[in-house]
Amino acid sequence: MQLGLFLQAPPLLAQAPVTPGSSALVASNGEAMAQLQMGLQLYGAQRYGEAAQVLQQAIATSGGDPIVQALAQNVLSLVYQKLDRWSEAESAVEIGLTTIAIPSLDRPDLPLIKAKLLNTRGQLLLKTGRAELALQDWKQATLLYAQAGDTEGVTLASINQAQALQTLGFYDRALEKLTEVYQVLEKQPDSVTKGVALRSLGNTLRAAGDLQLSKQVLTQSLTILKALNSDPLVAETLLSLGNTTRALQNHATALTSYQQAAELSPVPATQVQARLNQFSLLLEKEQWSDALAMVLPLQTQLRDLPASRQAIYARINFVQNLERLRQVLEVAQSPAIPSWSTLLQFAQATVKQAQELGDQRAETFAIGSLGHLYEQMQDWRSAKQLTQQALLQAQAIQARDITYRWQWQAGRLAQATGETTVAIAAYSEAVKTLNTLRSDLVSMNPDVQFSFRDSVEPIYRELVSLLLQPGPETSQQNLNQARTAIESLQMAELEDFFRQACLEGVPAQIDQVDRSAAVIYPILLNDRIEVIFSLAKQPLRHYATAVPRETIEATLKSLRVSLSNQNSLEYFEIAQEVYNWLIKPVEQDLKVQNIKTLVFVLDGPMRNVPMAALFDGQNYLIEKYAVAVAPGLQLVDLKPLQREKIKVLAAGVSEASQGFTPLPSVQAEIAKIQSNIPSEVLLNNNFTVKNFQQELQTSNAPVVHLATHGEFSSRADRTFILTWDERLNVTQLTDLLRTRQGQQQTVIELLVLSACRTAVGDRRAALGLAGVAVRAGARSTLGTLWYVSDEATSSLMIQFYQEFSGGRLNKSEALRQAQLSLLKVPEHEHPFFWAPYILVGNWL
Repeated sequence: MQLGLFLQAPPLLAQAPVTPGSSALVASNGEAMAQLQMGLQLYGAQRYGEAAQVLQQAIATSGGDPIVQALAQNVLSLVYQKLDRWSEAESAVEIGLTTIAIPSLDRPDLPLIKAKLLNTRGQLLLKTGRAELALQDWKQATLLYAQAGDTEGVTLASINQAQALQTLGFYDRALEKLTEVYQVLEKQPDSVTKGVALRSLGNTLRAAGDLQLSKQVLTQSLTILKALNSDPLVAETLLSLGNTTRALQNHATALTSYQQAAELSPVPATQVQARLNQFSLLLEKEQWSDALAMVLPLQTQLRDLPASRQAIYARINFVQNLERLRQVLEVAQSPAIPSWSTLLQFAQATVKQAQELGDQRAETFAIGSLGHLYEQMQDWRSAKQLTQQALLQAQAIQARDITYRWQWQAGRLAQATGETTVAIAAYSEAVKTLNTLRSDLVSMNPDVQFSFRDSVEPIYRELVSLLLQPGPETSQQNLNQARTAIESLQMAELEDFFRQACLEGVPAQIDQVDRSAAVIYPILLNDRIEVIFSLAKQPLRHYATAVPRETIEATLKSLRVSLSNQNSLEYFEIAQEVYNWLIKPVEQDLKVQNIKTLVFVLDGPMRNVPMAALFDGQNYLIEKYAVAVAPGLQLVDLKPLQREKIKVLAAGVSEASQGFTPLPSVQAEIAKIQSNIPSEVLLNNNFTVKNFQQELQTSNAPVVHLATHGEFSSRADRTFILTWDERLNVTQLTDLLRTRQGQQQTVIELLVLSACRTAVGDRRAALGLAGVAVRAGARSTLGTLWYVSDEATSSLMIQFYQEFSGGRLNKSEALRQAQLSLLKVPEHEHPFFWAPYILVGNWL
C-alpha cells in the first residue's frame, strides 16, 4: 500500500492565528504573551504536543486576560485538531468565543479576533461532519473580516465557504463562490497576500478537479510572487504548480517545477518536500537510475530535518518509495538495492520521532507503515503486531481515514497466513469504514494525497476475491456481499471521477420491475475474471475463468481496437473469447427463463467494449438480446416511461465550430426527429449555452437530444460537449441538467448524446459516459463509445425514435431494433457502425 504523495495543500484554509503583533493587540501580561508567541512558533513548526503544553501555560499565566486567553484557545484548538483530539479542540474554541463575549469588553480588534475563532471552529465543524454549521461560521467570519478590513481573511473564509458548499453537494454554488473569489483577487493590486491567496485558491481548485483553472491561477500566483522577489513563497507556489501539472499528466513540467522549488527555497521542509515529489514522480515514470541518484541526498536531508509532523510523513513517504525501488532493483538484480536493515532503521527512527513529538496521528501512520515494511519482508508476526497496534491507536483517536488503511493491512496479513475468515472480516470492516468516508475521500487529505486506484480500489477487489474463492459452493451471503462491494466500488469510482461525493444509491429490486431481464456483473481480479449472475426470483450464481488480469486487459484492448476499425475482421475470434467468459456458462438459463434483456454492470476496461458485439460463433449478442449498461443498480431509477408525454428538446451543431469539423447529417437527424415527435429545436448559432439553459428551464420535454461533437474521458475536466459558443465540461453540463430537474416535475427520462465519442488511448474513458449518465439525473443516457460516420449515426437515431415513439418497445429494445437495422445494411454490417451505441441506466 502506498501512503501516496505528500502534498502541501490542506483541505481547508485556516488563516494564520492572530499573533501578538497583529492589529492593535496589547496585553499587560508579558509572560503569557511570550508563551503565546512560543506556542505559535511550535504550531508553525508542527511540534503540536509541545505547542499544546506551552499554550496551556499561557492560559494559566494570563491572569484572566480575555484577549490572551481567546488567542491562546484559538491556537490550542488548531493544535488539538492536528492531533485529532476533537472534543478538546471544540472545548478550546468555545471557551475562546465565550471569553470575548463579555459585554464590557469593548475593543476595536474584537471583530478580527472573533473572525479568527469562527474560522477555526468552522474548520473543526467541517472535519467532524457538520458542514452546514461550518458554512454558517464561515459566512459570519467573512462579514467580521470585512468589518475589520482584513481582505486576506475575507478571501480565505470565502474559499472555506466553497469547501463547505462542496461537501453539502451544492457544487454549482461552490463553483460560483470560487469564481467570485477569483474575480475579487483579479481586481486587487499585486501583493504577497494576493499571491498567497491565489496559491490557496489554485490548490482548492485542484482538489475540486478543475485542473486547468488550477494551473491558470497558480501561474498567476507565481508571476506575482516572482515580481516581488519572495523566494520562499515562489518555491511553495512552484511546488503547488508541480502537483497540478502532475495531475494533468504533464510530467516533464512537473519535474521542472519540483526541481526549481527545491533549489529556490531556503526552507528545509519545502526543499525536502519538493525533492520527495520529484523522487516519487521519477519512480512513476520508471526512471530508475535518476531516482536512485536521489536516494542518498534525500536520506541525509531527511535525517537533518527538524522533528515535525511534516518531517514524519516525509520520512514515511521516502521509505515507501524506497520499498518500491527495492522491488524493481531486486528483479533486475542490481547491486544498488537498499537493504532491508537500512529501511527498518529509518522506519523505526521515524516511529521514535513521532512518539517523542507526542503526535498520535503521526505515530499511528509511522507504526502502521513499519508494519507494512515487515509485511514486505514476510515477517508476519511483527507485521501483525504493529498493524494491530496502529489500528487500535487510529480507532482511539477516531481517525477513520487512517483506520481503513490498517484494517486493509490486517486483512492482507490474515490472507497471507491462511486465515480466510479473519481476512474477510478485516476487509469488510475496511469497506465499511470507506463507505463512511465518502465525502472525505474526494477532497484533499490534510496529510497525504493518494491515488484512488492505489489506495481504495484494491480493497474492494481483494474483498470480492476472498468472498468468491474457488472451491466448495459459495454461500448466498458471500455472493450478496460481493455484489454489494462491487456496486460500492462503482459509486466510489464515479465520485472520484467528479471529485465530489455526489451520489446517493437506492437498492433496486429488478425482479419486481422487469422479470425478463438478467443482470451480469463481470469482475476483474488479479488471477481470474469472476461473473455474478442474477435472475429474477432466483439465487445469485457465479462462475469464473482463470485468466491473468494483464491478459484480460490486453484481450479487451484488442477487441476494442478491432471493433472500432471498420477494415478489421480480427474481432470475431476475440469477441467469441469474451463471450465465452461472460455469457456461455449461462446460455441455457437465459433460454429457459425467456430472458429478453441483458443488463451489464461493467468493471474497469470492460466499459470500453460494446457488449452488443460479443459473438457466440454464429450470432452477435444484439441479435438475441437487448443490451443495457448500468453503473450499478443502486444508481438506476427503474420507473417505466409514460409514453403519452414524449416530447424532445433537440439541440445540435451541424456546421464547423471552434475548430471542429462539420456534421452535415445533424440537421437532417434533428428534422427527422421533429417530424416523428413533438420537438423544441436549437440548431447551430441558436445552440448557445444561454439559450440551452433557458430552454431547459422552460421545457417539460422528457427527452433531451444533443447532436454535436463531444468526448468522454477518465477525467471530468476533459469530458465535454460542444455548443455553438462554448465547450461545456461534464460538471457544467450536468449542473445545467440538474437545475432543470430541481425546477420542474418532469424528469429527464432520456439524454441522447449523438456524435460523441470516448477519448482515444484512455483506458478508463468510458467512465466519463457513466459519469454523465449518473450525475445528469437522467433516468437513461444513450451515448457512443467511438465516433461513427455522421450518416450512420443519423440513420440509427432516426430509426431509434421511430421504434421508441411507437409505444410498443422499451428503450433497450428500440435501440436493439435500430442497431439491427444498420447491421442488415451490407455497407454497415461491420460492428464499427452499429456496436458503439450504449444505453446507460434505465432500459425500460
